[in-house]
Amino acid sequence: LLGKRRDGVPEGAGREASAVAPGNPSLGIMLPSSPMHHLLLEALARTVVATSGNLSDEPICIDDEEALARLGPIADAFLVHNRPIVRHADDSIVRVMLGRELVMRRARGFAPLPIALQAPAEEMLAVGAHLKNTVAVSRETNVFISQHLGDLETEQSLAAFHRSIADLTAMFDVSPMRVVSDMHPDYLSSGFARTSGLPAVAVQHHHAHIAACMADNNLRGEVLGISWDGTGYGPDGSVWGGEFLLTDGPTFERAASFRQFRLPGGESAIREPRRQAIGLLFAHLGVEAFSLRSLPPFRSFGPGEITTLRTMLTRGINSPLTSSAGRLFDAVASLAGLRQVSSYEGEAAMALEFAVAPHVNEGYACTITAPGIAGETAEDPRLIVDWSAMLSALLEDIDGGAGTPLIAARFHNGLVEAAVAVARRVARERVVLSGGCFQNRYLLERLVRRLTEEGFRPYWHQRVPPNDGGIALGQITVAAAVTKS
Repeated sequence: LLGKRRDGVPEGAGREASAVAPGNPSLGIMLPSSPMHHLLLEALARTVVATSGNLSDEPICIDDEEALARLGPIADAFLVHNRPIVRHADDSIVRVMLGRELVMRRARGFAPLPIALQAPAEEMLAVGAHLKNTVAVSRETNVFISQHLGDLETEQSLAAFHRSIADLTAMFDVSPMRVVSDMHPDYLSSGFARTSGLPAVAVQHHHAHIAACMADNNLRGEVLGISWDGTGYGPDGSVWGGEFLLTDGPTFERAASFRQFRLPGGESAIREPRRQAIGLLFAHLGVEAFSLRSLPPFRSFGPGEITTLRTMLTRGINSPLTSSAGRLFDAVASLAGLRQVSSYEGEAAMALEFAVAPHVNEGYACTITAPGIAGETAEDPRLIVDWSAMLSALLEDIDGGAGTPLIAARFHNGLVEAAVAVARRVARERVVLSGGCFQNRYLLERLVRRLTEEGFRPYWHQRVPPNDGGIALGQITVAAAVTKS
């Protein structure tokens, strides 16, 4: 559970807790989960700061010898036991939103509890996405989702991915008739599906997000899905992430999306919000953006680096287009001076959420328009959520000395009103919210409230994460609908 801090530390905790997750107004709170933990905490008789037994991007160590080898350089002591651990399981993370729990990491205590489908499905294996990976299997009307496996970035995490597939299929006696993966051709999970020897089905990333939330809420039929996250492969080859999808389960139509901008540096831009901010400014102002050298993202680069960025953007070199809402959050966090380089995924967006001033109702305005701007094809029938007016107003606030809390609030409020405006244009009563951006409590709660006020019926996650930890469920849901249609 995520617990609120008071004066920088949780109530009842020692002052040393102020050094845990600095800048984050919440802390994860857990009780002892095994007899060993009870004995250890009783002996220590104090609050303990705990973290998983693994290096970054690697799965948890479950074997004593493995732990000594992998964690020896960073751990001063080891508490070992002669009772073997069969499979690794992280601590689950749950955040209370809108008066109910929302699972953000599904592991101990939740996995592999099933999610029920509305109709029986053939036996399938879904291999999830690349980040926050989980895998899932279907049997009759149930989908069994693995524990959180993490990002498939290392040899150890990939080995855990393979073990979990073997584990899950054996545990539930499933013989998959097909393998379902993300549409991204370079994901390691997608590569596994292609070489599995079984028929492979590829499901678009944001379609899977919406399908997962529909399954989480036992929905069927047509809905408007709002899927906002950092990255997802689009069928047009660009990076999607600010999507409004009309879907009935097996198919979807891209009803609207955010205006695109470029990410100079590609993958490196994802780790550097300052690059995203400069890409956003360039899409808005062209080369005139490089006259704004007083803004925080420019100040963090040297003159030579800025020249390189200008060349990359003007020539489109290693600067993919994105419609991502997550990247928009990162860019605004950079412009507001909160983060220029991120040390972990979502850090900049979280800082922007935590900076929001309460009780601010006004927001920056976005424009809803037809395609045909900024290189988007006029033949495409979808609506474009154009952030140009929002960015102009935000830059005026920065120039006028508006504080970061006010800027953060106006940005969040503006996105909420843009989503409501699209919902009015699309005119579907049921609106489904999914994707990593909806881990943001302020964004989710305000959007649900505004949609309800406007007469819509919003749905959001509860038992399955809105982030990529829910993708495997969505993949099976879509594939099951496709095979029946």
